[in-house]
Amino acid sequence: MSWTRDEMAARAARELRDGFYVNLGIGIPTLVANHVPAGIDVTLQSENGLLGIGPFPYEGEADPDLINAGKQTVTTLPTSSFFSSADSFAMIRGGHIDMAVLGAMEVSEGGDIANWTIPGKMVKGMGGAMDLVAGVKRIVVVMDHASKAGSPKILPECTLPLTGKACVDLIVTDLCVMACDKPGLRLIELAPGVTLEEVRAKTGAPFAMDILEGVA
Repeated sequence: MSWTRDEMAARAARELRDGFYVNLGIGIPTLVANHVPAGIDVTLQSENGLLGIGPFPYEGEADPDLINAGKQTVTTLPTSSFFSSADSFAMIRGGHIDMAVLGAMEVSEGGDIANWTIPGKMVKGMGGAMDLVAGVKRIVVVMDHASKAGSPKILPECTLPLTGKACVDLIVTDLCVMACDKPGLRLIELAPGVTLEEVRAKTGAPFAMDILEGVA
């Protein structure tokens, strides 16, 4: 039994540390806002100019003027602040953001990430991904372990255009958690009910393994 999208976000949220400034990418990463552990004080940042993002609004309570970089409606907190995109990217490029949680289409065993375009498909722009992987201190990727067609998304080398090289620190998928040791991958956790054999079959790159309870 693999993790759901919500459970993947909850697992990624366990990487948050007290006092962190964190950027959440589009897709599954935005769900991390709903799973900040109790007792942990983090400030969520969006590159469209919002610092201090609250949980997603309840149905009927959304303010269409309050959105994140993925154009999803969000809530604010008493400590939230608004500013220009230029100021937002100055925070990112200046190394002031502690962690980013991003989606990806591919990650390589060397920690490279491809998450901004597929050749031949129309794309409106690269967004802030390239700035995030270059300027943020820790990069956590949350994605499905394999594509909808069943192809591995963790590979020896990315086949899609790169967003950044040797920048990913941790991968959380629906099957497991892998550390990017740069170079090399290391399996550190399996989702409940997922076997080591399943992970090996769906991973396109070799990986080392920590001693996992109940796994030979």
